[in-house]
Amino acid sequence: MDNVFKYYDFSDFFKDQSESFSGNPIAYTELNSQHFLIFEKTLEGYNLYVSKFLNKKSIGVHPPEILELLALNYDKSIPEHRIILRKYLH
Repeated sequence: MDNVFKYYDFSDFFKDQSESFSGNPIAYTELNSQHFLIFEKTLEGYNLYVSKFLNKKSIGVHPPEILELLALNYDKSIPEHRIILRKYLH
C-alpha cells in the first residue's frame, strides 16, 4: 500500500480529531481545493472515501461537508478498487 500512497501523493497518516473517521489515522490527496480522496486506516485495512471540506486544513479537524465511501477494505490487487482510485486521480 505504501506504493499506492506515494504514487498518488497521499499525505502522511495523521489522527482524525473530527471523529468523522472514528479517530482512526487518515491520509488524503487533493482532487481540487475542496475535494479530496481519503484513506482511513482501520484494524482490518484501509477504507477509501471521496470528501468535500472547506479547505485541506479542515481535514481531520472538522467534519466533512460530504463523505462517500468508495471502497471498504481497499485492496490494490482487486481490479475494481484500482479502477475506483484511477477514476478520480487520472
